[in-house]
Amino acid sequence: MDGNSKSKNGKNGDDGPKHTEFSESQEKGEPSQIEHEPTPMPKNKHKEDKHENRDEHDIQVTDEIPPEIEELLHTDSKSGLSTDEAQTRLERFGKNEISEYKQNRFLKFLSYFRGSIAYLIEITCIVAAIVRDWTDFGIILALLFVNASIGFIEETRAESALDSLKQSLALKSRARRDGKLVELNAADLVPGDIVALRIGDIIPADCRLLGTGVSGSETETYLNIDQSALTGESLPVNRKKGDCVFSSSTVKQGQMLAVVYKTGAQTYIGRTATLMNMSADQGHFQKIINKIGNFLILITVLLVTIIFVYQVVKFRNTEQGDVLVILQDVLVLTVAAIPVGLPTVLSVTMAVGAKQLASKKVIVKRLTAIEELASVSVLCSDKTGTMTLNELKFDEPWLSPGYKKSDILLYAYLCSEQSTSDAIEMAVVAAAKQGLDILKDHDDEHDVPGYKIKSFTPFNPSVKYSKSTVMNLETKETFQIAKGAPQVIVKLTGREDTTNAVTDLAKRGLRALGVAKTVDKDLDKWELVGFVCFLDPPRPDTQETIHKCKNLGVKIKMITGDQVIIAKEVAHRLGMGRVILDANHLIDPGKSLDEITAHCERADGFAQVTPEHKFRVVELLKKKGYLVGMTGDGVNDAPALKKANVGIAVAGCTDAARSASDIVLLAPGLSTIVDGIITSRAIFQRMRSYALYRITSTIHFLLFFFFIILILNWKLPAILLILIAILNDAATIVISVDNAKISNTPDKWRIGQLITLSFLLGICLSGFSFAHYFIFKDVIGVTDGELQTIMYLHISSAPHFMIFSTRLSGFFWENIPSIMFIAAILGTQIFALIISVFGWLSPKIPLSIAVTILCISLGIFVILDIIKVIVFKYWSFELTAKLWPTPRRRARLTTRNREREKSRQVRGNFLKLQKVLLLVKVIRAFHGNEDNENNENNENNNEKNEENNKNNNEKNDENNKNNNEKNDEKNKNNIGNSKSNQ
Repeated sequence: MDGNSKSKNGKNGDDGPKHTEFSESQEKGEPSQIEHEPTPMPKNKHKEDKHENRDEHDIQVTDEIPPEIEELLHTDSKSGLSTDEAQTRLERFGKNEISEYKQNRFLKFLSYFRGSIAYLIEITCIVAAIVRDWTDFGIILALLFVNASIGFIEETRAESALDSLKQSLALKSRARRDGKLVELNAADLVPGDIVALRIGDIIPADCRLLGTGVSGSETETYLNIDQSALTGESLPVNRKKGDCVFSSSTVKQGQMLAVVYKTGAQTYIGRTATLMNMSADQGHFQKIINKIGNFLILITVLLVTIIFVYQVVKFRNTEQGDVLVILQDVLVLTVAAIPVGLPTVLSVTMAVGAKQLASKKVIVKRLTAIEELASVSVLCSDKTGTMTLNELKFDEPWLSPGYKKSDILLYAYLCSEQSTSDAIEMAVVAAAKQGLDILKDHDDEHDVPGYKIKSFTPFNPSVKYSKSTVMNLETKETFQIAKGAPQVIVKLTGREDTTNAVTDLAKRGLRALGVAKTVDKDLDKWELVGFVCFLDPPRPDTQETIHKCKNLGVKIKMITGDQVIIAKEVAHRLGMGRVILDANHLIDPGKSLDEITAHCERADGFAQVTPEHKFRVVELLKKKGYLVGMTGDGVNDAPALKKANVGIAVAGCTDAARSASDIVLLAPGLSTIVDGIITSRAIFQRMRSYALYRITSTIHFLLFFFFIILILNWKLPAILLILIAILNDAATIVISVDNAKISNTPDKWRIGQLITLSFLLGICLSGFSFAHYFIFKDVIGVTDGELQTIMYLHISSAPHFMIFSTRLSGFFWENIPSIMFIAAILGTQIFALIISVFGWLSPKIPLSIAVTILCISLGIFVILDIIKVIVFKYWSFELTAKLWPTPRRRARLTTRNREREKSRQVRGNFLKLQKVLLLVKVIRAFHGNEDNENNENNENNNEKNEENNKNNNEKNDENNKNNNEKNDEKNKNNIGNSKSNQ
């Protein structure tokens, strides 16, 4: 099918998953004779010849080609397309390039002025201009531009994912046109073009190999293709006549002609670009800020509108009833109430955090990714090159009796090709040089100390082994060595009894090579030395990283293009679960979306995946409510990286992966992710504490002034209100460097809890403010001017000191703030005290009263801290569902209770099973003791019998000796008698 359609069964087409096909035979690096259920082949694939040679671990991704395209692929390989025909097809299919979209940088800057809070600030700014309050207008406008500039500067990310993908296409290609082999721009290739592929070439489009050389002669050779950046396979793969090769793969060995069948956006890599364009979700952090903003806007507009209408009605036909005057008063109240500094403080906090992460080799490209990383609960990780080294390494070999590890390394080395780029041969040579003392400081690749290689036959695909003739220079013995496919070496040596060992290696996903040598100076008598095994091993720090992530409440899921058995072996070595499913579970037409999503939740990983599969895993987990992180390094990871809440490109990644990601790791492997998670959670705690403080302050401010204006028509001078807003928000910017208590589980905003607690604390603060007002006005009896100063100092300090409480979910003394944070908060209130004592902006008050007010504010903060701890202690989802029983909450509560009961039953059954196993162990131990006693008795009886036998033997020997002596004496007597008779 073409790239714009999708087959009904979901198995083909550019928007659907690709076919995965496994070869039925093996070459020298195959893991043996394990069989797989065959996967349906595309209609247009050429039949495999009987002597096909492909690695069983090779996952071949192929396209089903529609008939209308197939008709265009029968181009004569000797003449190629004509120029006119190529031009016609170019007009029909378009250029072999990926279309791109670039956002105007000015429009990108304007996008930072969007959002609930930003809209309210902008409306307020317009109103300020209408009433000609230029002071407020300037302050509000400055805050808007400061916030937008911080976001734009810190978040300016290289939106070059499509550019990188485009650059991945080969710029030049050799194609046959009008009977001549000419060099063309890759963008000018069309379906049906004949292209020449040779070692080192980047494949310019999706092609089908023709099995002929540039000269036109048939060739039996293979192309060795590195497509790890596309499919995630850990080794180059072999492709032969009729096989498909994909754009942006690299030819490692061989040369062959191929016919182009897909170009541009229809190619494998082009579809990846399409998936990346589909990933344009609104960020999680922006959604949270919008929710907070919508709530604050709602209560601000509601209460301020009521005040405006009330004053217009009450003071109509008076000077105080002038609409512009009332509007100006309401404007000041609005400016002081709305959290104009909220986006700025949060942006600065994340910007400071980004610099902290940079020092740990974690580069943040999108600022809000810091907050999202703190909330990530599932981390989907690519295997090849991320969890593993992406290098074939020597594993523990299987040895025949009488042979050692050093023996098999030596014989394998003596039968290896030294100057080659073949990954398996290079792994054998590297393992031998590292494991054999005689080769460690030996530079001559063609000579082995103590041995002479008399002849060498490289690997032959038809017989599937290489062979060498070697002479031992010390003993002058000549012998042969064979190294190749395990089943071939088993047959050569006649060791059919080792078939189970070969199968076991295959089931573990190990690539095995059999090694044999001739013995007894008979060059036709072969003996099996053993099997050398290879695997792309885990990075040294990966297992520890996974363990740390689990302790932080983050579940790791392996997502790889490699085969299931390889993924399971790597997962086992990393201490992960081994529930690794193949990609078919993601597209099974017989399962509902909920069942497929459940597979994604339960599985420890997926294998044999394409970019669409990775994209789908991330998409399903996000729809289920998880915040998903995705790590990767290849072009095949780019769509999922962009779709995830946090895309993380690891060290050594491709440009496409780097451009699609939000965070880039500079250190190899995943270890720096732990640093990133811990730092991001500290930043999250700072942002949440500020949000709680700011929402509470807004609610307190609005409630107090709403009622006191309506009931008593009392208000503070505008300059004092603006000063409170500016100084307090400016001081709280230092929260970005405050000490933070790290959570051991993924952080969540819990908007319901945040707003409820803010309301409760805001109401309590309002109550204290009213008490403060009436005590000083009616009990102490201060003047109206002094009352304004007293309430200014109270409203400035009481909510501000509360930030010492909101920074923690526990009591305020459990984690001490940083010195800079304490200095900034206390500094602003000392400044407010000085203003109040000296009367710079309002009538002055005595120092004693000013200090008393600050002490009372500190006491209020302690009381509110106790209330906060109680709320956090008893708050739960069950409580929320009871207090606000919406249908959705009730359904979620029912589901949670059902899952909790199921988990309880599973734990109970597990404990019962443990008891049974313990009982069986005790019984076995008891029987073991009885057997030991019987054995001891038998041993004692045997010893006694042996001793009796020994004594009997001694007596028999003594009796025999006595009898012999008597017989000798009788014989002597008889002899004497005979002589006498004579």
